[in-house]
Amino acid sequence: MKVITIGKRLVPAHEVAYVEPFDPSANPEFKPEKEYKGRVVLLNRDIVLTEQMPQEFAAAHELHLFVEDGVAVNRAIPYRIETFEPTEDFKPSKPYMTRLKWRDLKGGEQSKLLVTAPETVIAEILEAKVEASVEAKRPVRRPPRGRSGSRRMEAYRS
Repeated sequence: MKVITIGKRLVPAHEVAYVEPFDPSANPEFKPEKEYKGRVVLLNRDIVLTEQMPQEFAAAHELHLFVEDGVAVNRAIPYRIETFEPTEDFKPSKPYMTRLKWRDLKGGEQSKLLVTAPETVIAEILEAKVEASVEAKRPVRRPPRGRSGSRRMEAYRS
């Protein structure tokens, strides 16, 4: 099992769901000692702040980066992708096109909005999964057995 060290915290890699930029100005009362640049969302819904940008974190820990959004996702998690359209009650300031959904450890649904087009999100996530499954299905070369050839050939040689 791969473990990621984030500050003093040890996190199993398979529990990282999503990494996004951290904006310290969103909460002016929070005055951390360090300059955090990324926000890691875990499957149990915990948040861990990191000093790495999502791009750096993704490269270091083999996560998939959606460049347009500047966010990273864990390829091992089963995500569901939906199109997103603003409603009368919810009109975000960014031109979001996609809702990325996953289940937390308690079975609850979690989601994030992305600017990246849904077709691109699907293609990139599926491509990553196809690459991983191809790697897993490569034949393993086994060493030769004790006999060389069939029993019939061994009987002929005797």
